[in-house]
Amino acid sequence: MSIYLDVIWFLNFSFDLFLLLLTAIALKRKIFKLRIILAALLGSSIVLMMFSPFAFMATHPLGKMVISMMMVVIAFGFKRFRFFFQSLLTFYFVTFLVGGGMIGAHYFLQAEMEYLDGLFMTNSSGFGHPISWLFVLIGFPIMWLFSRNRLEGLEAKKIHFDQMVTVTISVDSTQFTLNGLVDSGNQLYDPITRSPVMIIDTLKAKDYLPDQLVNQALQQDVMKSLSESGNEGHPWEHRVRIIPYRVVGSENQFLLGFKPDEVWIETKNEKIKVHKTIVGLNRTTLSSENEYECIVHPKMLQGQPIEHVS
Repeated sequence: MSIYLDVIWFLNFSFDLFLLLLTAIALKRKIFKLRIILAALLGSSIVLMMFSPFAFMATHPLGKMVISMMMVVIAFGFKRFRFFFQSLLTFYFVTFLVGGGMIGAHYFLQAEMEYLDGLFMTNSSGFGHPISWLFVLIGFPIMWLFSRNRLEGLEAKKIHFDQMVTVTISVDSTQFTLNGLVDSGNQLYDPITRSPVMIIDTLKAKDYLPDQLVNQALQQDVMKSLSESGNEGHPWEHRVRIIPYRVVGSENQFLLGFKPDEVWIETKNEKIKVHKTIVGLNRTTLSSENEYECIVHPKMLQGQPIEHVS
């Protein structure tokens, strides 16, 4: 029997590449092409290891697990254990989803039943048993597309409060853009104007804000920092707002904010101009995994769409 090692390796490389891409789609992670390719090369190296002195690593379950963990680290990085564990489990999930779907489709289509000597007998024919390369070549792309569409369909059904958006804030001649998360838990309003309050990570936007405003916002006691600033003003001083808020286990606290000229929110389908809002300056990091830099009030999405994104 002839073994075309190069063909087998290329097929495994392609499968690993598509599975990693499907994992990135399921996790809504940014795709770095070079990292995905390097991870797929590592995964496909198992084929070459099977014909080397390291064959025991390629066939042992522990060796396969170590290689898959390294693939996930290369493809998506390691920011923290929870981030890595989520990526690893999702990679396993899509692998079993696609592989299990192919096995199920094979036996559903190929199994035949015969009646012989009073017994029902089953056998497999067609492309062969076990699953042939022809079935894999045809079935894998179909199952990959089906899995991708199903995962995207499930994501589309999630409530829009969980969606990621792009937020552009304009003040005078300053304009900056942040990644935002629309959170239904944000029900913060300006007590005077009843404008919804969006919250941004002050450290992420500090290069666009007046230094005096940043220093005041980062203080633990906002009211004290304002009183101690004295006559030290800044260009946005007339825009400053004080927003009271309350969290579980703490007394009433205050959040420093400012009134922007314009705020634009771009979703997957449309671009919305927010008519009135207050931008609150948060002292701490909003996302430990740097997935977003601001939290958008859900009421801000009720504005009239200006244009639809194709």
